Amino acid sequence: MKSPLFLALLCAAAAAGQAAADTQFRGDAAHSGVYAGPVLHQKPAVKWRYQTGDAVIGSAVVDSGTVYFGSNDGQIYALDAATGRRRWNLVTGGPVPATPAIAKGTLYVPSYDGKFYALDAANGNQRWKFATGGERRYEARGVHGLQPRTQTIADIFDTYLSSPTVVDGTVYFGSGDNHVYALDANTGALRWKFKTGDVVHASPAYADGVIYVGSWDGKFYALDARDGHERWHYQAGVDEAVHNQQGFQSSAAIVGGVVYVGCRDSHVYAFKAATGEKLWDFSTGLSWVNTTPAVRDGKVYVATSDSHLIHVLNAADGKELYQQPAASAIWSSLSLAGDVFYVGQFNGSLEGRAVADGKVLWTFRTEAAKANVGWVLDAAGAMNNPLLFRSAWSDQSVAALYRQYSVGSFLASPTPGGSALFIGSTDGAMYALE
Repeated sequence: MKSPLFLALLCAAAAAGQAAADTQFRGDAAHSGVYAGPVLHQKPAVKWRYQTGDAVIGSAVVDSGTVYFGSNDGQIYALDAATGRRRWNLVTGGPVPATPAIAKGTLYVPSYDGKFYALDAANGNQRWKFATGGERRYEARGVHGLQPRTQTIADIFDTYLSSPTVVDGTVYFGSGDNHVYALDANTGALRWKFKTGDVVHASPAYADGVIYVGSWDGKFYALDARDGHERWHYQAGVDEAVHNQQGFQSSAAIVGGVVYVGCRDSHVYAFKAATGEKLWDFSTGLSWVNTTPAVRDGKVYVATSDSHLIHVLNAADGKELYQQPAASAIWSSLSLAGDVFYVGQFNGSLEGRAVADGKVLWTFRTEAAKANVGWVLDAAGAMNNPLLFRSAWSDQSVAALYRQYSVGSFLASPTPGGSALFIGSTDGAMYALE
């Protein structure tokens, strides 16, 4: 999302040659965002709710009857998917706003403590730990036009860490030390690392022996999965409407030999996976695309931040098939299941919408959103930005962001698994809905 200050003032096919990882961000290594179910046509009920000590920003994964996720309270959790009972938890040295990956009984996840963890998925015991050069947020002078304009300011909207992807015995992830890493999944030994020009918090996607990932340097990279050498890169633009708006927070989806990815330069891009040739780009009209595209049946599903829109595009040429408005900014990537897709919003609402036309089938709201303490939301259910962002000074924007979080924002993406839909919220809870 651009700073609210300025507003107030697939069919998922595994790639050829890809080994089957059990479960990871967006459902598979290609990040298709397509799930088998459940398909919920009516408003679901809360099956259970598990409370952590801070915001749950990363998405959950579900494997063998267990839900795994991280929390900004610095812990990694494993819960019984049927009851919400805690099976184990592990304390790290920093927030964990990333989606774990699980392969061959091992859970992989990074933390803001600058460590990457490999844990026994059954009991949480550490198998190995790898230290990167350290985590940090993307930063720039006067980012989002905040004051002081001459001072380097950390971007409060750089909210995620890079979620790992595991393929053929190698785990890939990005880091705040500007690198993309490839580690031996069994031992944690470094296989290679690739240096970009800035923080890498997008999640690597894999297809046909290539890793695809964007960086805050504004470039999107295709790297050879074996040794990390660059095959191609694309230099994206800059959102001129607000100072220092650039870079890839969205992760890519690869379907049918095409890479689809959103960018903060207010575009959705499609590239030939093999060569990097740009097939098309779609302009959102000066609104960030932080969501990872979902791709199925020749259609691309994305959502925007400030313009509060859901766009469905023709995968072949990028032409818009339809759009639908939402009440609030959307960072939660759309998850497709049957003829329904699920999407969370910054205002504490989770929606089920019809794939055919994007119309709302049902809306679930957190109790914090219903309470709306301090009038964080306006009468239309959008963020009350004139009230929240009253000053251009950076410390005030941090306070405003946490007031937004107070309504139980959904920045995590919905994870359909078994008979339930799992999603974390900034109210600190993991929800199971059915």
